Amino acid sequence: EGLRDARTVIERFDPAQAEDAFDPATRALPNYVPARSILSDPEMFDAKFFDMRPREAAETDPQGRIFLELCQQALDDAGVDPTRAGPVGLYAGASMSTYLLENLIPDRATQREFTTGFQLDYTLLSGNDSDGIATRVAYKLGLTGPAISVNTACSTSLVAVTQAVQALRAGMARVAMAGGVSVTFPQKRGYLYQEGGMASPDGLCRPFDAEAGGTVFGHGAGVVVLKRLSDALADGDHIRAVIRGVGLNNDGAAKMSYTAPSVAGQADAIRMAHRDAHVAPAQIGYMECHGTATPLGDPIEIAGL
Repeated sequence: EGLRDARTVIERFDPAQAEDAFDPATRALPNYVPARSILSDPEMFDAKFFDMRPREAAETDPQGRIFLELCQQALDDAGVDPTRAGPVGLYAGASMSTYLLENLIPDRATQREFTTGFQLDYTLLSGNDSDGIATRVAYKLGLTGPAISVNTACSTSLVAVTQAVQALRAGMARVAMAGGVSVTFPQKRGYLYQEGGMASPDGLCRPFDAEAGGTVFGHGAGVVVLKRLSDALADGDHIRAVIRGVGLNNDGAAKMSYTAPSVAGQADAIRMAHRDAHVAPAQIGYMECHGTATPLGDPIEIAGL
């Protein structure tokens, strides 16, 4: 909707309303940027619908709650009943649970209490362990295919799609979902702009633009339901897109730093996807990019393409 309406979803907020750790003097600095895409009502959740006790829901990271809701919505939209569809798999990833740090462990004493017995406090542990994002959904929705949590930083959701494609090809699932979620707290937090850094100087993200100066972090979640094309056609499904090929690799040590991308690595992954899809580069008419708008990332991505 934002793209269609040509509007940004990044919000600017009054520094006085910021929930970050900066003091008023720091927030008054010219390089303090009070901007972020804010997710409304992250605390709203129908615990009863998902057969969760109120305390269990309260001690579950909103990332897990929101992703659970989206998976249910996606299956409904796709007309998939997990009890009748055959094995349904899920590949997904989530950010670190800042909800645990910000809301559930407010002081050192509570932290010590948690670390002392965290292997016994299953509600708090399982509700906030990002490694359990997929298996928790599988448990709540009755998914019996592979349920694998993935974490590859910025590429997590795309890698999850790749894993789901491979699972479908291998016959490990008849339906596979793939996606990711990142909702971190506090939401209303600004940042200090540093020249040449990752963050935008003015709270706007302008990928591949002459004025591109950095990215703006925010919150969101997404999941897709996948089938083998033959099964989707046989089931009369509404097919939104066809994944013809995938490519997956790692840059290794051939890059400027651990967090930097590399031209060769990106080009090789794209070539791999082309070969897998039996598609020639000249046949490509549209590309969806990482598009961080950073002075390091954008040129490397364009060079790789």
